[in-house]
Amino acid sequence: MVDRKSFLQVGHKGSLFSSFLYFDMSFMVWVLLGPIAVILADDFHLNAAEKANLVALPTLGGSILRLVLGVLTDKIGPKRTGQIGLTLTLIPLIWGWQFAYSMHDMYFVALMLGIAGASFAAALPLASSWYPPQYQGLAMGIAGAGNSGTIFATLFANRIAQHYGDWHIVFGIALIPIVLTLVIFSLLAKDSPNKPAPKTFTEYGNVLKQKDSWLFCLFYSVTFGGFVGMSTYLTIFFNTQYGLSPVKAADFTTLCVIGGSFFRPIGGWLADRLGGIRMLMALYGVVAVMMAGISTLPVLSATTVMLFIAMMALGMGNGSVFQLVPQRFRQEIGVVTGIVGAAGGLGGYFLPKILGNMKLSTGSFTPGFLILSGIAVVCVLVIAAVQGRWKRTWIGEGGKVKAAAPLDRVHA
Repeated sequence: MVDRKSFLQVGHKGSLFSSFLYFDMSFMVWVLLGPIAVILADDFHLNAAEKANLVALPTLGGSILRLVLGVLTDKIGPKRTGQIGLTLTLIPLIWGWQFAYSMHDMYFVALMLGIAGASFAAALPLASSWYPPQYQGLAMGIAGAGNSGTIFATLFANRIAQHYGDWHIVFGIALIPIVLTLVIFSLLAKDSPNKPAPKTFTEYGNVLKQKDSWLFCLFYSVTFGGFVGMSTYLTIFFNTQYGLSPVKAADFTTLCVIGGSFFRPIGGWLADRLGGIRMLMALYGVVAVMMAGISTLPVLSATTVMLFIAMMALGMGNGSVFQLVPQRFRQEIGVVTGIVGAAGGLGGYFLPKILGNMKLSTGSFTPGFLILSGIAVVCVLVIAAVQGRWKRTWIGEGGKVKAAAPLDRVHA
């Protein structure tokens, strides 16, 4: 059981807060296209697949750049990597504000917004490196709760666009919190003295030889990918399926996003107490049931409730996955965070495309949600198959982490 008073006495509060703030504001920018996608679709006359593709591109960019920031985090430290990431995030915001008047421009902005999504690879290692194993779930959960930045995007982006009568101003206003975050991050964040020594690229390659690396990629592509994919696509879903205005559709998206954002730390905390295996199997089961229910396309209120529960389970799943990752790969946390985070981004890229393309080809969202339900079931089955090996090598009784596993110990 995690002692809250003991938790407050260890680690570095400034770095933990900086990690949260950096992730929070970056996440807000990363998903910025999702809420205003309905307005953009009207301006550029986009079909269902094109809308899905536009909101999916930032997650694709984030997936690729997370690998880069993961390597930088190991080489130059998470603080300097975070400063670089925040500075580069200004580029797509300025471009979207001043120069984006064609779909080519918007595709460029969308891909470049992936820089903000890559914040994951620096923010979480900054927090993780300050805390001992028994507090990893809570520390990573607090830092990872920065995905609550999605709420600012869904709640205010369309209102700002509506108020000014121009969606370009949304990007201009978003520059303000990013600049402030860069200043605060630079003042408060501090690299941990316990940071592992930089690894060679050969050692990075050794991580990819481990089956557990790929398993964590699968699990996180569903939990995090599901959360970010839904966050970017739900405004389109509510507008298309239920005829809600852009502002109301984004408001309903906000309700669902709250479930995933604020329950992520709880997922990490419960994983510390109950074990990551138990948590993940239960949470994937909940996601599978909810997605199957949503596939029936019931009334708006029922859909919203099920989406809230599904997003809550996905958010808690994010915390549960990253309660395990730092324990299994403690000395390679920077590169593993980048790899696993990239997989999460890829999940977020494919989710809107699944829903958008299935809607375009079948005329209904039902097949898309059934596919998502099936993917969650697959995750339950995979965990059931590998849990025996995990418990024999690096997880103790009850599914709680007992020690970091050496790479050569669990290669088979």
